[in-house]
Amino acid sequence: MFDFLEKYDIMQIMMERTHSEKERIVSDKLTMLFVVDKMEIPLTEDSILDICSVKNVWIENYMDCKTIIHDLVDSKLLYKISDSNDSKELFALTYEGRECLSHLYRRIPLEKREEISAYLQANKLNVKSSQEYSSTYSKNNDGSYNLELKIYEPQATSPMFTLIFKAPTRQSANEAIHKWKATAPTIYETIYEKLINTD
Repeated sequence: MFDFLEKYDIMQIMMERTHSEKERIVSDKLTMLFVVDKMEIPLTEDSILDICSVKNVWIENYMDCKTIIHDLVDSKLLYKISDSNDSKELFALTYEGRECLSHLYRRIPLEKREEISAYLQANKLNVKSSQEYSSTYSKNNDGSYNLELKIYEPQATSPMFTLIFKAPTRQSANEAIHKWKATAPTIYETIYEKLINTD
């Protein structure tokens, strides 16, 4: 009799844990849908991870956050916009994702929804610009660095402008990357006006 009760208690605890784990996953998925919806533009995976798990703890586990993105794509609640010529992928809500969110958003606590809305309102332009202006560098055999600076249109996956050049040192490469987001529009406009005849 004691063995049976002990096993029953263990099974009960395991069932409660499984149930609460499922509830947390559903809540995390709804939170991500809510974030993508409130941003009103497609987001890169890095932006979603940054918003949900790095700068905020709306989805506590970073690896769960990555998995959730792809689960939502598999479930057709998010769709992926990608270009085979470039590595940038964007994620946006599908019609089904909007429908799901419209019926279930109340399962996200009001306080959390308000916090998300306030954060996104304050940071929307920063997120948008971080997706529009990208920069990378790689080291050459001679010790110099190749810089690749890109400008994307808001919902495009391939760059509309790419600038590739060498920097003599790692420090100068880092400085160029830090300046890129602030100077990209001016640089693009100057080059465009010099090269493209608009008459």
